[in-house]
Amino acid sequence: MCGYDDMGPLGLSGLLVEQYNLIAPLPPPPDPLLSPLSLLLSRLRSLSDSADSGDSAGSIVRSLLRLRSGRDEAVARVAASVAAEIRAWIDRETVDRLVAALRSGSEEREPLLRALEARAARGFDARLQDALLRAGAFAAVEAALADPRAAPPRVRDRCAAAALALVRFNRDVFVGPVLMGPAVGALVSAASPAALRALSGLVAAIRSPLIDELHARGALPRLVALLAAPDLEVRSLALELALVLGHYGRKEAVDAMIAEGLIKRLVCLQRSDHGGALIEMDGPDPSASARTPFASTVARFAVEVEVGEGMREREKRSTKQEIVRRVKEAVISPAEEVTVLAEVLWGSTPW
Repeated sequence: MCGYDDMGPLGLSGLLVEQYNLIAPLPPPPDPLLSPLSLLLSRLRSLSDSADSGDSAGSIVRSLLRLRSGRDEAVARVAASVAAEIRAWIDRETVDRLVAALRSGSEEREPLLRALEARAARGFDARLQDALLRAGAFAAVEAALADPRAAPPRVRDRCAAAALALVRFNRDVFVGPVLMGPAVGALVSAASPAALRALSGLVAAIRSPLIDELHARGALPRLVALLAAPDLEVRSLALELALVLGHYGRKEAVDAMIAEGLIKRLVCLQRSDHGGALIEMDGPDPSASARTPFASTVARFAVEVEVGEGMREREKRSTKQEIVRRVKEAVISPAEEVTVLAEVLWGSTPW
């Protein structure tokens, strides 16, 4: 998983040639899973010998170099198969090492988790999925994430990112364990920047079923409360999560968030030094989102509800009316009320 996908079939095959001296006869592999690779390498050597019948050395490397000019398609096909087998073997070994490291508390956990994220981000691969399922990779990642005694915060943060990477890798396989297991509760309890990023990504990937689960577990009040966290980054990420929840959440979940004081907290964020109203700013400013991450928070939430996927049109209208009512309760001056309601009622450009 550590960079081998950046190499072509020739690079991988050539690397194996240099490392294991494949000119010599190949002994039977000790690992039965390597038998296909052994057969392919024998086939590659046979093709090389036939291509280099006039040479005394019968070098596989020279045959591979000739592929660059397109002179031997048969060897190219075998070399591509060799590359695929090498990838599958590295995947199996790395996944097995990761699971062992997570269970033993090894210092290898962090780099191996990063490698898993990078490999999963390359897209679906059936053989990688087989390796993950056979080794119980998700269960090991989830166990480390859910038990503060099993891993320090930095490792748990990497586990959060790895869990999200696995869901994105194959939703059909890994969404079920997320909904039924302890990972979601662990992310809500951790409330770290990495945990909130992972939770936002999971909500965007799984949508209403995960929001329903958060609502059923009573986690929404905790997430709304994070909008008042002392740490600016946590508040900013909690806002992004609230916007995603508003976009995909059903009316029951959004109503529960509003009942927990969501609109009042959004008004407070907009009133803060990092807030403001977009309609009062002088033209578009590319750096505005960094300087004022809480600008027009109420309108941005209202826009997400309005364009979102979780409610029917009449439910959206009802929710918008409730947002307006809550804004009137939360503002501290007529001027603030006019500004916030103008954005909510007539829209604002969401970031």
